[in-house]
Amino acid sequence: MAAAGRTVRLALGTASALGLARFAYGLLVPAMRDDLGWSLAEVGAVSTVNGLGYLVGAVGTAAVVRRWGAAAAFRWGMVVTALALVGTAAGDVFVVLLAVRAIAGASGAVVFIAGGVIVARIAAGNGSSAPIAVYFAGTGLGIVLAGATIPGLGGHWQVAWVGLGVAAGLAALVGWTAAGGGEEQPAGGVGRARVRSLWRVAAAYFLFSTGYITYITFLSVHLVDRHAPATQVALTWTLLGVGVVAAPILWSRPITRWPGTRALAVVLGVLAGGAALALVSSSPVVVVVSAVVYGVAFMAVPAAVTAHIRTAVPPADWTATLAAFTALFATGQTVGPWLAGVLADRTSTAAPLAWTVALCAAAAVLAAVPAALTPPEPDVR
Repeated sequence: MAAAGRTVRLALGTASALGLARFAYGLLVPAMRDDLGWSLAEVGAVSTVNGLGYLVGAVGTAAVVRRWGAAAAFRWGMVVTALALVGTAAGDVFVVLLAVRAIAGASGAVVFIAGGVIVARIAAGNGSSAPIAVYFAGTGLGIVLAGATIPGLGGHWQVAWVGLGVAAGLAALVGWTAAGGGEEQPAGGVGRARVRSLWRVAAAYFLFSTGYITYITFLSVHLVDRHAPATQVALTWTLLGVGVVAAPILWSRPITRWPGTRALAVVLGVLAGGAALALVSSSPVVVVVSAVVYGVAFMAVPAAVTAHIRTAVPPADWTATLAAFTALFATGQTVGPWLAGVLADRTSTAAPLAWTVALCAAAAVLAAVPAALTPPEPDVR
């Protein structure tokens, strides 16, 4: 029970770093686009800058953990994320907006990786991947909060960013003590990255990262352009977050017990199918079902990848390997939104959804390839 309570409080890290600092932007895009006169390429560029900051944070996390330890990295990453969210309220100055979104991305990556290392240790102690699934499901808490509050604010996007920052600050306070524990390794060693031997998983993760974020970024724009009322946008987004929260119920056992990358392949296939539903029909019911299916699946992907790393990599190398995979992930989600935004400007707001479907489906196929068909690769330092 103590481990479960601690894991839930650690899950506030993903709620803040991803649910609030990254994905809530998708809800604010319509108001910011109208008020600031953005094109869809500019919408995607802001998301890309956030992803670039995430990449920088992912690359630097190993050094941060080596110097201060995973617990301190998690705690102070949460604090910086909260401050960056408040700073985003000054987004009417585009350069300032880009800077704070980059900072939010960098601090979010530190939280994501450091928290992932901590829960991987908890999972190892419990002999179950359930703590990992719960940790990533915390993202849904941030999405639910954003979905339940932001649409009701209308065009007051500055107020929304301040509110998100306050919520992230409270999350940092509640999660502060959860980061510390007896299993914390001394600062100074984070091991080496084991990527080459896991190249199929890495490639699938890259495709996923390049595709998944466009659904989150452009879904609200897609709905607004089809004259969906604010209540529908709020309901769709909130239920997407509920799906994320509920994901551990569905995926904890497969992620723990299914061999190899089978769980990863299935999750990616479900994700592609969920995104495709929003392209099939603009009916509110169909779009809500799409959001729920998407929510149930999309944060199960990093959970499945983290669980696979936990079983395939020595514990001493978890931090370095997770950091390397997160850097790869950040690279994908940096280029994805901008490319999808350019495509949407030339076609329609349905294009980013199709982008998500295609890339996640390709990732599912790659993850489903039996390991026996891939040549073993030696690890490199």
